[in-house]
Amino acid sequence: MPIRKSFRLILVILGLAATVAAQGPKPIKVEFTDVRLENGLRVILVEDHGAPVVSLCVTYNVGSRNERPGRTGFAHLFEHMMFQGSENVGKGEHFLLIFNNGGTMNGTTNEERTNYFQTVPANQLDLVLFLEADRMRSLDVSQQNLDNQRQVVQEERRLGLDNQPYGRSREKLQELLYDNFAYKHSVIGSMEDLNAATLDDVREFFRIYYAPNNAVLTLVGAFRTQEALAKIRKYFGGIPRQPDPPPVDVTEPEQTAERRATVEDPLARLPRVDIAFKTVPGNTPDFYALQVLANVLHGGQSSRLYQKLVREKELVTSISGFMDEKRAPGGFYITATLRPGARIEEVEAVIAEEIERVRREPIADWELMKAKNTARRAFISSIASSLSRAILLGQYAVYYGDPNVINTRLERIMAVTKEDVQRVAERYLRPTNRTVVITIPKAALLPTSGQEEGGR
Repeated sequence: MPIRKSFRLILVILGLAATVAAQGPKPIKVEFTDVRLENGLRVILVEDHGAPVVSLCVTYNVGSRNERPGRTGFAHLFEHMMFQGSENVGKGEHFLLIFNNGGTMNGTTNEERTNYFQTVPANQLDLVLFLEADRMRSLDVSQQNLDNQRQVVQEERRLGLDNQPYGRSREKLQELLYDNFAYKHSVIGSMEDLNAATLDDVREFFRIYYAPNNAVLTLVGAFRTQEALAKIRKYFGGIPRQPDPPPVDVTEPEQTAERRATVEDPLARLPRVDIAFKTVPGNTPDFYALQVLANVLHGGQSSRLYQKLVREKELVTSISGFMDEKRAPGGFYITATLRPGARIEEVEAVIAEEIERVRREPIADWELMKAKNTARRAFISSIASSLSRAILLGQYAVYYGDPNVINTRLERIMAVTKEDVQRVAERYLRPTNRTVVITIPKAALLPTSGQEEGGR
C-alpha cells in the first residue's frame, strides 16, 4: 500500500476511535413490567423474542441469615426438599419433566436468598409455571423426605467442606468476622443442627418463608406480556399468603481490634492466609468503590498483589479475593496460598504494605479505567442470557426492593473516582478492622506397623 494511503487509513482509524471515545459507552437498559398479585407475589416480566426460550426464576426472601441458633442449614435443606414432590408432581419428576422437554434447571442458596430457576423452549411456559406453583402451594414435607434429604445435605457438607483442603478455614473466617449470628454461621449449617431438625421445625420454616408474599417471580423470554401474566395469575393467584416473616437483626458493631486464628488442616498441602475486612451493604456508593479497589488489588495478573507476590517476590502460588455483596455489612476478602518454603509473616507483611500504599496514594488512571472496563464487560456478560437476567432481577428485587438496580449498577461503578477508592481503602482496610485466619498443613497420622490391617 502506498505510504500516503496508509497514512490516510491511520487517520481514519484514529478519527473513528476518537469519535467512539467521545460518545462513551452505550447505556444499558432492561425494560421490564413489574406487578404484584393480590396474594403478595411480585412478578417481573421481560419480553424478549431474541431466542425461542423462556427463563423462569422464583427467588424466595430466605437464606441462612433467617436461621436461628441451633437450627442452621434449613434454607439450604429446602434447596433439596423442593425437588421431592408436591400434590401433583411426584418425587424427582420436576427434573424429568424439565430435562425431557429440552430444558435446564437448578436451585441455589446463599445468606440472603434461595432461588429456583429453569430455562425451557418457549412453548413449555405452562409447564414451568405449573411446576413452580405446585410446590409453592403443596410441597411434600414428610418425615421420609426430611430424613433422606438431611443425609444428602450432610454428605454434601462432608464432600464440600469437612473433607476439602481449607474447608474449615473459610468457615472459621466467617465466624470471626461477624458478631451477629445472622452471618456468623455457614450456609450449609452444622451436622448437629441438621440432626436436631424435627419435622415440625421444617414444616414451620416452609410455611413462613416459602409463601407468595415472600417471593419474587421473574420471567424473561419469548412470550406476550399480558398472556404470560394471565397464566401466572392462573397458576399462582390462588396460593394463600402467610403472615410476614419476622425481621432479621443484621446490625454489626464496629470492629476495633484485629481478630486472628490459626487452623491446622490435615488435608492442606501449603500454608494459606485468609484476610477479611468488614465493610458496607451492597448497592451503596462505598460498595461500588470497594469493588473497584478489589480489582486494583487482586483482579487478574496486572493487579498489585499478583505483581508483587507472584511475579516479583515469588512468595505465593495464587492470590485472589472479592468484595462480598450483602444487605448488611459485607466483607472484603483476600486469599493467598504460599509457595513451599515461603514465610507466612513475609506474605502478610507484603499484603499489608500494598494495602497501606492504596490508603496513602491515589491509584493510577489506567488502574481505574481497567477496573471499570472489567466491571462493564463482566456485567454485560452477566445479563446476556435470559436466565441470568431473570436471576439478577429477582435478586435485586429481594435484596433492595428495586429490580431497576439492573439498569443503574453500571452507572454507579462508572461514577467511582480515584478519590473514592482511596477514601474507602483508608476507611475500611485499616489494621483494626482486619480478621485473619492462617491455615497450617498438619500431616495426618500414619498408621503404625502394629495398627495396620486390623492390628495384625
